[in-house]
Amino acid sequence: MKIIERGLALVGLLSLCMLFIYALQDAPTDENFEKKLINDYNVYALQVPSDLSFAGEPLPLQNPDIYERMDRELLVNTYWQSNGLLMFKRAKKYFPIIEPILKEHGVPDDFKYLAVIESGLTNAVSPAGARGVWQIMPTTGRENGLEVNKNVDERYNLEKATEVACKYLIGAKEKLGSWTLAAASYNAGRAGISRRLKEQGVSTYYDLLLGEETGRYLFRIVALKEILSNPSKYGFNFRDKDLYTNVPTFQVEVDTAVHDFSKFAEKFGINYKILKIHNPWLREPHLNNKSRKQYLIEIPKEGHYDVTR
Repeated sequence: MKIIERGLALVGLLSLCMLFIYALQDAPTDENFEKKLINDYNVYALQVPSDLSFAGEPLPLQNPDIYERMDRELLVNTYWQSNGLLMFKRAKKYFPIIEPILKEHGVPDDFKYLAVIESGLTNAVSPAGARGVWQIMPTTGRENGLEVNKNVDERYNLEKATEVACKYLIGAKEKLGSWTLAAASYNAGRAGISRRLKEQGVSTYYDLLLGEETGRYLFRIVALKEILSNPSKYGFNFRDKDLYTNVPTFQVEVDTAVHDFSKFAEKFGINYKILKIHNPWLREPHLNNKSRKQYLIEIPKEGHYDVTR
C-alpha cells in the first residue's frame, strides 16, 4: 500500500510540475500578447489627435479638462459601432446635398457634422417640437420663411432646412464672434450663450461652465468629424457599395390642390409610400393649397423601385 501511495504521490507531483511548466510556456508576454490581440476583439484606449479643430478654430487640448471631454466623445462614438456605421452610410447619401448649400452661404463645411449629432441624419422628432435633419423649431422655421402646419412642414425638406440652418448660424457668428460659439448656440440659443458668457466673464465656449448637453455638444461634433473623416483609423471597414445613395429624381410643379396623393403617385408609376419617402414635407395624404402656391414634388426616375399593385 505504501508503494502504491508513494507512486501516486510521485505521479501527482509530476503532473503538477508539468502543469506549472505548461503554464509558464503559455503565459502571455508583452510580445506575444500584442500578437494575439490582432485576431481578437478588444477595446483599446484611443490617442486623441493633438490638432483637432472645428471650423478652423483649434481645440485647447493642452487643458486637461478639454482633453478628457474630447477623449470621452471619441471613445463613446468609436465603440458605438452600429451607430457609427450607419452614420457613414447616411453621410454618403445626405452630405452631397448639404455641402454645396453650406458652401454657397459661406458656412464652414464642418457644420455638416452638427446635423449628424442633431438627428443622426434622419427626420427626427424631438420632445420639444423640433423636426427634421436640422431639428428646427416651428417658430424658427416660420421666421425664416418655411411653411409649417399640419398639411405641409418644410422643416422636413432637407434643402430648405439647410438654408434656414445657414441663416441662423451666420447670425449667431456675427453676434457671438466665433463659429464654435455659433454651433453651441444651435443647442442652447444665442441669448442663452450670450448670457452665460457675460455671467461667467469669459469669451470662449471652452471656458464656459455649461449643462451636460451643451457642454458635450462641440466635443460630439468634433468626434464625429474625426471618425467620419478617418474610418479605418477607428476600425470601421466597408466598401463604397455598402453605403447609401440617393435615388435620382425629377421635379413636378404643382400649383393646385391635390385631393389624393395615392392616385397622384400612380400617374408616375410609384405608390404613396415612395412619394412620401422623397417628399417627407408632405404631411397628409392630400395637399390643401388654397393659395395656389407653387410646390416642387420630387419623383424618382423610372427603374429604381419595383412597385407591385
